[in-house]
This record gives sequence, C-alpha cells and structure tokens, in this order.
Amino acid sequence: MDNNTQSRQLSSPREGSGVGSPLVCIIMGSTSDLPVMEKACQLLDQLQVPFEVKALSAHRTPEAVEQFARGAKERGLKVIIAAAGMAAALPGVIAASTTLPVIGVPIKGMLDGLDAMLSIIQMPPGIPVATVGVNAAQNAALLAVEMLALSDDAIAARLQDYKATLKQKIEKANEELAALKFQYKTN
Repeated sequence: MDNNTQSRQLSSPREGSGVGSPLVCIIMGSTSDLPVMEKACQLLDQLQVPFEVKALSAHRTPEAVEQFARGAKERGLKVIIAAAGMAAALPGVIAASTTLPVIGVPIKGMLDGLDAMLSIIQMPPGIPVATVGVNAAQNAALLAVEMLALSDDAIAARLQDYKATLKQKIEKANEELAALKFQYKTN
C-alpha cells in the first residue's frame, strides 16, 4: 500500500464533503492493523456510514487514548471499533473511559490471535467490550451498523439491503453447485 492510499484511508471525512460527522470510529494500536481493519472501513463506506480512523496505543499513548475516549460522545460518535493484538488493552482502556459501545477486534499475532481475544473478552464487571472473532473487522462494522440502525431508518434500510445481497450470493452459489457434473453426484 502506498503512502497516498494509506493517508486517504486514515483520514476523517472532510468538511463540505457531504459525508457528515463520523458516527463510528475505527481505532487501532498501529497502522500495522490496517490490512485487517480495512474490511471494516470498506463495509462502513459501502453502507454509507460516516466514520473516522485513528491510530492510538493503550501502552505508547495512554493519555491520548483516554482523552479520545472521554471526548468521543461529545464529538458525535455513537460506536467505537477498537482493534488490538497481543495484550490487546486498547478496547478495554477505551471502554473504561466512555459510555459508548466498544467493539473489540482481536488481531492475529503470536498466538494466532488467541492472546488478543482472551484479553478483550475478559473484561471486569462494569466495563463491557463486545468482541468479534480474530481479524473479524467486517463483523465488527456490521455490529456497529446494527447498533446505529436501531435509531436511524436510512441506515436500517441499507443494512437490510446488504443482508439481502448475502442471501442472493448463497442462492447463486447453490445454482452453480447444482450445475456441477460428476458421475456420482446425485443432485
């Protein structure tokens, strides 16, 4: 990925672009997580949900993480998707400083992401973090969209259309499988 592509992907919606203020923030410990988190960006973009992308580290920039989390609601954010690998503290640190829902995405690393997943799901009482599967950024974005759809009919309609396309993909796959010809294939 070239620097221009990365810069474009990490920027927030511009004033006057017609996109509006971000409703979702995708935050990651470093840009090394971007290849995984790009799937969340693509889905939010496809469903026309304004979002922003940031890199902050629970360990290297703890004050900035806390400042971000404390101000997120006042800036109009509704959901935060936080990706983290290894010790995976970022989602929990954010959840400790905001009342917004936080969705954790464990990033595959040294222990195939099990270390990150366990770090994210083992939150203490009172500090919940919704957690999706390892590297499941697309599901994190879908969960965020489902949350937003509870109070936004336009987003709900786009989500419903998206889910209908999933059904169509499976129906088409079954048609293609039915057309396969093998001597001992019975259907």
